[in-house]
This record gives sequence, C-alpha cells and structure tokens, in this order.
Amino acid sequence: MLSTNLQAAFNDQINKELYSAYLYLGMSAWCEAANLPGAAHWLQAQAAEEQSHALKFYGFVHDRGGKVTLEAIAKPEQEYGSLLDLFEQVLDHERKVTALINGLYKAALGEGDYPAQIFLQWFINEQVEEEKNATMTIEMLKMVGTQGASLFMVDRQLGARGAG
Repeated sequence: MLSTNLQAAFNDQINKELYSAYLYLGMSAWCEAANLPGAAHWLQAQAAEEQSHALKFYGFVHDRGGKVTLEAIAKPEQEYGSLLDLFEQVLDHERKVTALINGLYKAALGEGDYPAQIFLQWFINEQVEEEKNATMTIEMLKMVGTQGASLFMVDRQLGARGAG
C-alpha cells in the first residue's frame, strides 16, 4: 500500500510530467513557426516520452492501491529567443525534474518504501540521459550559432530522433 504522503507526491509528479509534455509540445510549436522541423520533431518525441512517464506514475499509484488525482496543468512559456535559448530552457527544466525525482526517492527512502525506491531508480537513470541529451544539443548549438547552414544541419540531426 502506498502511503498518503507518497500518494500525494506521486500525484504531484504526474502533474509535473504532464506539464513537461505540454511544455515540450509548446516548444515544438515554436520550432514549427521558426521553420525548424527537425527540432519540432525532437520536441514532439520528447513530449510523448513525458506523457509515457506520467502514465508510469499513474500505473504505479494504482498498482499500489492508491488513487490518482489529476490537477490543472500550468500554461508553459511560448516564446524563445533562439533554438539555443530554447534548449537551455530544456536543460533547466530537466534539472528541475531531476530534483523532483530525487526528492521522491528521498521520501520513499525515509518511509522505507522499497517498491517505490525500485520504481524511482528507473527515473533517476532516465534523468541522467535527459540532461545529457539537452547538454549535447546546447554544445552543438553553441558551436554552430543561431542561424545559417550549420543550424540547418543541427536541425536535420534533431529530426533524425527515433529514425532507424
């Protein structure tokens, strides 16, 4: 059985994961408007991944005899100065998510909830990958700048996410 404290925290995380999906979908829309279809594709894939994360938490709460309670999703930022600015915000957001996951793990550890600790280990590993991907994209964008043929190549590379 999931404790009341962890149930509330996991429900909050469901909302945060859905916000992440909403944020990345909004970023994708900005990229589409900026004629960056590869980045738009990357961000749509990221949005879908965040939805799947929310569903993992949803399933876990139910599997542990808890009740899922959905709340309103906050409106995300909708304007970005450049693709570099956008990906810097992706990294900042992923760092916040990492802190949230770490907080959940600490709470599960404090309660001695071993199934929750095991469940959260997957998310801890996932956050390492999320921060790495955002950092690598930022470093590429810093090398090529915010416009021109090199940016086109980075956009094409981002568009290849999920291919092959």
